[in-house]
Amino acid sequence: MDLGAAGLHEQPFPTHGKPLAIITYESQRAALDVLKETHEHPTGLSLLQGPTLSGISILVRSFIDSIERDCAVALVDGKGLNTTRLLVSVLQQFGYEIELSSANELLGLVRVFALQQAASSEPPLLIIENAHELNPSALRALCELAELRVRLGSALKMVLVSNRSLGTIMEAPAMQPIAKRILHDFHLRPMTREEARSYIHEKLVAAGAEFPAFVFPRETCDQLWQASGGWPGIIDRIALLALAKADCLPVPADGIEHPVLPTGTWDTDSEIAAEAVPPVPTGPPQLIVTNHGTVLQELTMEKARILVGRSEHNDIAVGSRFISRHHALLVRHGGTTFLMDLNSTNGTFVNSKRISNHVLLHDDVITVGHHRIKFSDPFATTRGTLGGEEFADTAIMKTLEDMRSLLAQENTALLPTATEDLPTLQT
Repeated sequence: MDLGAAGLHEQPFPTHGKPLAIITYESQRAALDVLKETHEHPTGLSLLQGPTLSGISILVRSFIDSIERDCAVALVDGKGLNTTRLLVSVLQQFGYEIELSSANELLGLVRVFALQQAASSEPPLLIIENAHELNPSALRALCELAELRVRLGSALKMVLVSNRSLGTIMEAPAMQPIAKRILHDFHLRPMTREEARSYIHEKLVAAGAEFPAFVFPRETCDQLWQASGGWPGIIDRIALLALAKADCLPVPADGIEHPVLPTGTWDTDSEIAAEAVPPVPTGPPQLIVTNHGTVLQELTMEKARILVGRSEHNDIAVGSRFISRHHALLVRHGGTTFLMDLNSTNGTFVNSKRISNHVLLHDDVITVGHHRIKFSDPFATTRGTLGGEEFADTAIMKTLEDMRSLLAQENTALLPTATEDLPTLQT
């Protein structure tokens, strides 16, 4: 059926990309409360478990978007990661670009970062998706990090997200540093019949339906709920198919079929890319500001000068303690865009390299604090340099070089050499 014939201006049940509206039910709202309490608790560490297509990934991203305070957050997909790749991913998600190195050094850098953050502002938050697929050695590294302490509690807060039970893993003696810290062990539940009906109708309204109960009447919603087991991702798939196949409205209950679900642990929720940005047309340069995957600002560089910093008087105002009042300056001259660091405390980075002045090319990524600015200009093809001005004033976020220096001073082996096996889940 054509969407317009159903009074819809958009697909109400998309299975790819960002949903039109995030519609939660009781158990999902309880899961969001668990995430909030974990974030606010001095020793926060929780397990969040639910099956594929339960909407866990969307919930996690919704929670991250809701964090108003200037907290460092890392969201890492643990699927198949060993110790080194896990720790590299953690550092990268916290805003550092680093190549593979020794597990000892990487663990030490994460340790120094967490302790420094906890001392200067608040403990960072690490969220691991697909935690059940972490390599046993990576789990041991997490145990090391779980034992980091500051005066008021833990130096690093954690949420382990999984679509399979973590019970067997948590029972292992080697996992006690994590198991003893668990604040919540939350298992997501499916929707009730009434919640499913409300979920379907709210999605229809978000897509433009004036009379959602006419498009999907009660009997059809009840059949959807029964066929899906009450899980939102499965409801979306069945409803999408039923709407497409319907010859007329209302969508009949006997048109509801069980979908062919993806195998393994693949979940379309995770297709919401951490740094997803829309395609950019030709013309003046485009600047897209993101934080932890959320687009905060998009602007066309019509002005010759764009000032970036913490002050509200900047063209790109970023409310973060890790960004200086006047942090960086973009200057457009003769078709070339120059980027200058304004003697900021924490530095300005382009494609993970610290710069003082730099000529930007198409698709360069500027990093200031925990924020990223994607520069898009298909006509930008030539490098050059430009001098800068000096400003100051902000909280210090240590560079990799700073953290390596502190680590060298400690001269302590942080990763155990024991190779005891941890139980793994059978898929």
